[in-house]
Amino acid sequence: MSPRRGVNAVAWASLLTAALASAPLAAHAQDPVAQSQDPPAQPSPPPARRQDPPAKSPGPEVRYSVWLDGAVTGVAMTWWLGSELARDQLAPATCRWCDPSAFDTSVRNQLRWQHTGTPDIASYVLAVVQPVMVFTLDVIAADKDGGPGDAWVDVLLISEATAVAMALNQTVKFFAGRERPFVHALPDADKPFTARPSDNNLSFYSGHTTLTFAVAASAGTIASMRRYRLAPWIWTAGIAMAAVTGYLRIAADAHYASDVVVGAVVGSLTGIAVPYFFHSPRQMSVTPVPTAGGLSLMVHGEF
Repeated sequence: MSPRRGVNAVAWASLLTAALASAPLAAHAQDPVAQSQDPPAQPSPPPARRQDPPAKSPGPEVRYSVWLDGAVTGVAMTWWLGSELARDQLAPATCRWCDPSAFDTSVRNQLRWQHTGTPDIASYVLAVVQPVMVFTLDVIAADKDGGPGDAWVDVLLISEATAVAMALNQTVKFFAGRERPFVHALPDADKPFTARPSDNNLSFYSGHTTLTFAVAASAGTIASMRRYRLAPWIWTAGIAMAAVTGYLRIAADAHYASDVVVGAVVGSLTGIAVPYFFHSPRQMSVTPVPTAGGLSLMVHGEF
């Protein structure tokens, strides 16, 4: 090989080596990521989605029929109010149950007010205020914890239980014919000249007490079945005002203690029994279960 060709070969080899060495550097210079020493920026997370408040979950649905329960309420209320209008014809003219027990006489002497007109008026006022207050509390409770239309159903069912209790009360009054305490204290000659002679022998058992306890018990039972948060308030306020009403009837000398006690018991039992046995949200199923002796039935559900 000539010296000139050797020099040229060496020159071309040098140029090729320099070109290969400079290629990665050029690529590095053109890459913006490679030029920066900082790590690539992380994508920002999407903004948190605002959570809507949880939907209101109403309590258990009570069982009812507008037509059937409306009919029962209408019939019971018709007898209750109709018998009041026909009191002169239905009430006994003379007492069938005239003499009080020693217990009733003792309580009367302890609780009767000297001026009986004041507690008499107060008991009538309370017998109107208490149902209005209880119905109002139930409507508020249904609005907070119930579903659409629950308040109107509650009003119907409370009215049904109360009307049934009052229809029973009127029936017993006319058959019992118990003389009122203030009438019993009058001379026989003065008894026909009371303010309402047809009311003289309708002492057993107290209608005011029955009414207020039936309202309180039925409203409290329905509120408890529906799991209203105001149920304890409905029970407490309703029963307290009913108890005061019963006391005022004794203080007014219109009823004996036994009249009030029986009215409270019957009103409460009717107010609890009608909603519970006819309207409670029960889910029951009957399942056949094989046993060693054959087949038996298993009943399970929510009562």
